[in-house]
Amino acid sequence: MQRSQLIEDIAKSIDAKDAKKFSEYITEDGTFRFGNAEPVKGRKNIEDYVTYFFTMIKSSEHKIVQLWDEGNNIIWQGEVRYTRLDVRKVTVSFVNIFNMKEDMITDYLIYIDNTPLFAE
Repeated sequence: MQRSQLIEDIAKSIDAKDAKKFSEYITEDGTFRFGNAEPVKGRKNIEDYVTYFFTMIKSSEHKIVQLWDEGNNIIWQGEVRYTRLDVRKVTVSFVNIFNMKEDMITDYLIYIDNTPLFAE
């Protein structure tokens, strides 16, 4: 699978609010860190964490702005347009860093300030 296709598939799983599918891109013992939250370790724990996050939003739409594939690392610069539970829309920029082992993510690191998502 081409790395750009991998990123598109990950984005689709998030936007479909499919936490199980999302977690399957990460190794069984992988780590996931969302913004400044504590890292979550292990595929099932990541699935549970993401499932809970999905309850806090109505929907999301991810966009790839730029990708860098450095072999063992992929960097995804993007934008996400959230629809909040009150149906207001908020767009936030982010950078994801993936540490890779072949075609699986070992560390999924999201650099984002989601403050606007939860602001009144």
